[in-house]
Amino acid sequence: MVLNVSFPDVANYFGKAPASINWINTSFMLSFSVGTAIYGKVSDYVGIKKLLLTGILLNCIGSIMGFIGHTSFPVLLLSRFIQGTGAAAFPALIMVVVAKYIPRESQGKAFGLIGSIVAMGEALGPSIGGMIAEYIHWSYLLILPLGTLISVPFLIKMLDHEPIKKGSFDFIGLVLMSLSIVTFMVFTTSYKLYFLGISFVIFIIFIKHIKKVDEPFIEPKLGENRSFMVGIVCGGLFFGTVAGFISMVPYMMRDLYQLSTLAIGNGIIFPGAVSVIIFGYFGGILVDKKGPIFVLTIGAMLLSISFLLAALFVETTPFLITILIIFIFGGLSFTKTVISTIVSSSLTTKESGSGMSLLNFTSFLSEGLGIAVVGGLLSVDILNKKIIPINVSSQSYLYSNMLLIFSIIIIFSWLITIKVYSEPKIK
Repeated sequence: MVLNVSFPDVANYFGKAPASINWINTSFMLSFSVGTAIYGKVSDYVGIKKLLLTGILLNCIGSIMGFIGHTSFPVLLLSRFIQGTGAAAFPALIMVVVAKYIPRESQGKAFGLIGSIVAMGEALGPSIGGMIAEYIHWSYLLILPLGTLISVPFLIKMLDHEPIKKGSFDFIGLVLMSLSIVTFMVFTTSYKLYFLGISFVIFIIFIKHIKKVDEPFIEPKLGENRSFMVGIVCGGLFFGTVAGFISMVPYMMRDLYQLSTLAIGNGIIFPGAVSVIIFGYFGGILVDKKGPIFVLTIGAMLLSISFLLAALFVETTPFLITILIIFIFGGLSFTKTVISTIVSSSLTTKESGSGMSLLNFTSFLSEGLGIAVVGGLLSVDILNKKIIPINVSSQSYLYSNMLLIFSIIIIFSWLITIKVYSEPKIK
């Protein structure tokens, strides 16, 4: 969140288009999403403490590399990839830590505290990022993860006596899936069809591979669970669309209103990020009282209507975007709560571990894909024309059309999800 708000500054610094600049986040999200699956898979075989310490070390190495080499765009991308590799250890393993080390009667409080801290980080990120980029330099944002070193002595002291299992890890499956994802992401920024073809071929090889091995990277039987697949695909569309929108906001505010990085972080994004804490609390209560479909509908309506209003009145005032972002973050909070609930309900007890890990993986991956796709669309002229019959300047055509597409994607995902999960049987 700290880097996203400064992307226009980074684009000016390197003289590159959004399709290239957004890879600063996409490279992070790529290694981050794959890493969450890897850390969760190997934690029983290596141990939580070793993996967390390794994650912190990699995250800090990437931070130092990025800060020192920020003048080189390839070095910056590599450093973000390494950062993501390390940072993936935290969401993948922290829940395991709670399950193993916190008494069951206190786990609810622990998960609630973690959720609140995550929400606080999302809220403070744009504000802190805007201030540092405005008054110092955006490169200093890269060294903020060094603060995680504080936790090292506590981890060494507290995480002990872990039973280690024996087994094998599907490294070939990991490589095949990663190559398929990377080539698809390159397609979303270059729109060269041969990258799409390569991605498709590698994905087919990956599917055939996981059906042959005893301990596959992703359990193929989950693909036969219709409700599960609809949940993670539609959830991915929800999360990816919002992530793409948030990555577009700094460019939109800079182009249409010439706002500074500080104004975008504190005035436009920060209020919406803070609202996640409030919406997340009420979303959990509503799920218990009214059911997940009711809450999903509210979340989808908040998202789709906000995107549509932004598309129609994008040139009215930047404060309208501030208000709409509050409801967009609220809608995201509602949909995240519901997707986790309904996907979990579609799994048997035996499937829950691998299924929820796959949901975690696809959620992060979809956010990276959303950022990559939006960056690509901002850099080509496909949507830079008048499609919506409203009175806006040519400078707003691209953003208005993108916002309309966001609204359509949300409505489509909502319709498919409620159709499947409103059926009498889950599976």
